[in-house]
Amino acid sequence: MAFQPENRVTPRIFIAATRMNDGKTTLALALISALKERGLRIGFIKPVGQRFVEVDGQKIDEDSVLINQVFGGTDPIAEMSPVAVEPEFTRKYLLSGNHEAMVKRIMRAFDRVAWEKEFVVIEGTGHAGVGSVFDLSNAKVAKLLGSKVILVTQGGIGRPIDEVALNKAVFDQLQVPLLGVVVNKVMPDKLTQVTDFARKGLKRIGVDLLGVIPRILELENPTLIQICDQLGARFIHGENSANRRVGRVIVGAMSSRNAIDHFLPGTLVITPGDREDLILAALSSSAFGATVESLAGIVLSDDLLPHRNVMEIIRQSRLPVIASHLDSYAVASLIHDLTVKTRASDADKVAKIRSLIRSNVDIEKILKAADVTETAVS
Repeated sequence: MAFQPENRVTPRIFIAATRMNDGKTTLALALISALKERGLRIGFIKPVGQRFVEVDGQKIDEDSVLINQVFGGTDPIAEMSPVAVEPEFTRKYLLSGNHEAMVKRIMRAFDRVAWEKEFVVIEGTGHAGVGSVFDLSNAKVAKLLGSKVILVTQGGIGRPIDEVALNKAVFDQLQVPLLGVVVNKVMPDKLTQVTDFARKGLKRIGVDLLGVIPRILELENPTLIQICDQLGARFIHGENSANRRVGRVIVGAMSSRNAIDHFLPGTLVITPGDREDLILAALSSSAFGATVESLAGIVLSDDLLPHRNVMEIIRQSRLPVIASHLDSYAVASLIHDLTVKTRASDADKVAKIRSLIRSNVDIEKILKAADVTETAVS
């Protein structure tokens, strides 16, 4: 690439991963938080995004929206997400794409978010090669923006190191420096073992270990509002509890007497709307001798609602109830396949993420490697 952004001075970090959903946004969010606690002015950009939402008529990557909402960013949100990959984006590009225009758009956006900042966090999209089909792979974008890279991978020893080696080869080819690796989602009982062997394995391929983050299952649990959105459903009661987390799901395919044994804290019950025996059993478990944190809620499937007398009991209960047009199997399948993304409304999750990164990632090492001066930090 012959183009370069005007700003080549502001320290920056490009966060990539060995695969999707490894924890790039989690690390970006926590890194920004840690840097802000040090008094630094931070910019954020996701040059190429694949999951977007509509904001004021513009397609903006959802991770840029999250960062903007959590930290109350002052930069125009469009500059934080200059290229949004729509469903037909790749086909259109292969037919008549303008690579130079996209590169200039990314450079202008970077210069804008870096203006008067002391550090910029750049979030990539997946592994080093993602985006190659339209000539904007993560490795090429990192090269374009003159950034060093942190690679996030999932817990384990053999496979993660193999995947790091593959990604490193792509970055090395473009002479993009790899600062190190953060291993994410490691089972807590294996944290010490994975840390030891990951450090040894990464050292053999010339890569530093920057941190090992334990897997916290509650961070992977969806909220009721996320499930409702995934299903294209609606709340018929308890929308004020939309941020309640779901730890497990059961399908009401048994008698109400047997189902009661499965009504554990954090459970979401899926049942057709005409199974009034199950619905009443679930409502009762939340009403008598149970805490608000007993069942997570109920999903009524098959576009069916119970008798009006049962509906009145629902309205007087404290258990959230969602209605879906899908059958119970489809509801359960969609929830199982749901990718749980952090939202600005997930205050509990955001706080936990900040704490996890602060305790398990060497922030000082990242600052030093990214050439953030002591003067800037102070």
